[in-house]
Amino acid sequence: MAKQQQEVYFVFMNFDPVYERLRADRSKEGSATLDAYLSHKHDKLLAKLLQPDSYRKRSSLAIVDGFAVEITEDQASVLRSAKEVRVVEKNQELA
Repeated sequence: MAKQQQEVYFVFMNFDPVYERLRADRSKEGSATLDAYLSHKHDKLLAKLLQPDSYRKRSSLAIVDGFAVEITEDQASVLRSAKEVRVVEKNQELA
């Protein structure tokens, strides 16, 4: 069986009151706390649902509580079924 090609997907999370509270703090310390919270939250979700070393998270997105990750279509389906996840979309290259 051929290995599926990995592509970049954007994963957007469901409502999180902790995220909303942290996002309201516009100070430099508040921004750093939000970034650390989201990075840990996103890493934890990926580790829970996908096999180690089968994906590569590119970045966490603080403005929308989401992240970019290199995964296969099958892995995207797994993430879509998670209760914490609102939307999973493949990155669309613009010509």
